[in-house]
Amino acid sequence: MTSKGMAEVWLMHAGGISDAVLQPFLAWLGEGEAARYQRFLRPGRQRQFLLGRILLRRALGALLGRAPSAVCLVERRGAAPLLLLPDAARGAPGFSLSHSGDWIACAVSADTALGLDIEVIDPTRDIGALSLQAFDASQLAILEPLSGQERLLAFYRMWSEKEARYKLGAGAVPSCVVLPHASLSMLVCSARPLAAAPELVLSTLFGPI
Repeated sequence: MTSKGMAEVWLMHAGGISDAVLQPFLAWLGEGEAARYQRFLRPGRQRQFLLGRILLRRALGALLGRAPSAVCLVERRGAAPLLLLPDAARGAPGFSLSHSGDWIACAVSADTALGLDIEVIDPTRDIGALSLQAFDASQLAILEPLSGQERLLAFYRMWSEKEARYKLGAGAVPSCVVLPHASLSMLVCSARPLAAAPELVLSTLFGPI
């Protein structure tokens, strides 16, 4: 369980998990979540959505001391789901979800809002063209003198921070932390500075490794 001023990032690699293994977890979804799941036209997006909600319930269940299947999330159009808590006096925890390729991640904290982004680092992408679409002149100036692996990693770090800040929401002055990983760009922004870097929790469908 995370303590005050702390956060955890739960990370799961979903490659090799069969649809048959995932099927029983559909019962964990609330009515709105189940309806959204059915609206996805691509099986891959359905899969990512379900995996994300499984992992989020595992992380929130550990934080709140509840069974993952008992974590109640209410779907909201254009926004993160709403967590319903039985104890109205308890402050709502912060959480954020992200996925890229076969990787699923969520960040949770007992006492601060969070924005999380993960991206599979792909050296074959045209980061020059993507940078022109995503970044302003000052950000492009940071990338311009860089080359090779240094430029690639800088691009992904800036991209992840842009996404994480967006998820955190307007009005917050975020404190952002990069989590090192061999295959991923992974970055968490928090509404309040964290007492330490987020703890990385490696998980499977059935809980932490």
